Amino acid sequence: MSAAVLAAAPPRPAHRDPQVLRWLGAYTASTVGDSVYYLALSWAAVSSGSPAQAGLVMAVSAVPRALLLLFGGVIADRLGPRRVVLASDTARCLMTLGLAAVLLATSPGLWLLAAAALVFGAVDAVFLPAVGALPPRIAARDQLARVQGLRGLAYRMGSVLGAPLGGLAVATGGPASAFGAAGALFALSLPLLCALRLRQLPTEEKLPTGEKLPTGEKLPAGEKGEKADGPVLRDLADGLRHLRGHRVLGPLMITILLADLGFVGPLNVGLALLAEQRGWGAPGIGWLLAGFGAGAGAASLLLAVRGRLPRAGTTLGWTMILGAAAVAALAFAPRLPVAVAVAVAVGLLAGVSGALCHALVQTECDPAYLGRVSAVSSLGSLGLAPLGMPLTGAAAGLWGTGPVFVAGAAVCALSGAFALTVPSLRRAELPR
Repeated sequence: MSAAVLAAAPPRPAHRDPQVLRWLGAYTASTVGDSVYYLALSWAAVSSGSPAQAGLVMAVSAVPRALLLLFGGVIADRLGPRRVVLASDTARCLMTLGLAAVLLATSPGLWLLAAAALVFGAVDAVFLPAVGALPPRIAARDQLARVQGLRGLAYRMGSVLGAPLGGLAVATGGPASAFGAAGALFALSLPLLCALRLRQLPTEEKLPTGEKLPTGEKLPAGEKGEKADGPVLRDLADGLRHLRGHRVLGPLMITILLADLGFVGPLNVGLALLAEQRGWGAPGIGWLLAGFGAGAGAASLLLAVRGRLPRAGTTLGWTMILGAAAVAALAFAPRLPVAVAVAVAVGLLAGVSGALCHALVQTECDPAYLGRVSAVSSLGSLGLAPLGMPLTGAAAGLWGTGPVFVAGAAVCALSGAFALTVPSLRRAELPR
């Protein structure tokens, strides 16, 4: 009887699951390490060259990330996400510690910093899909939405802690000290990742559309998303076909891409230009970013506590539309306190819609395809949109920040409207 009771016992909530907490600790350490690394890189680049050259060094990592991200998803699915995350964090640890040693010994030129940024971007292209594919291997399906909320909190914590920690390291021992701190943080994630015990992948037979097959029927070989030894391009094409044929994931990828393209430019480049034009200065940028971060953190906390939101598809569509209106309003806020309040609203609404998008990706996707699907879902925000930031700056110089914010908001609103017009996405629900 005791065995039957144990078998029927519900799974632990994600925030009490040791497996999830280990993964969360490793992810937080990596996120803080990322923030410290980028601060160290920017400081070393500014110290070694002109501001324009430093900006180029900071931008080059986006190129290999954009070009290799989809192939990184294939690697994550082929080799397994934990193995890929372990290798990626090991590579980042060794690279940052190596940079620290070189900076202690000599004054490297910008070429070395640019080469390091290129390598870091290539490693990111493998790390990001793999870390997105890990949650279904460590948590029950009905806990995946809560895991995404916890991940959002860890990301915000990493952003908040990374900047002051990196600044303290630079002030104490220069960029070499900051690179050393980043390497130590990447090293901290390794034992936590090694301690993870992965769940067995579900064996339920499903069509590429996400619908279950009738009892007793099976998919033909090669259509289950199993590991393959064939060409990488064929695996990538299989993943894209899985997306195209899925009734929820296909429209969801279009929604995410549109939202990222409309959101990243105004919120990354536009905020700095807006603060400069209004005379708010660097403190104004800090307040705006703090407001946005507070709103996004509240959204992650909401999902982490509740575990799911009802009518997920409808909610993400409307929060995208309302968030788009808040993005447009931000450009016309007359005073800094008003702008900060609007930034909180932007962060809250964008945080809810973004968390729901990622939660639906996790719960709808066959885990065997999740590395490739995570790569596609990240392509807009981490691959294509950063490459368009110079265009955002140029457009703001020609027409002003107001039109740029309004244009970005229009694209964001289009993503929400698209989600609401596709019945399968509008009716999508998170598991109970």
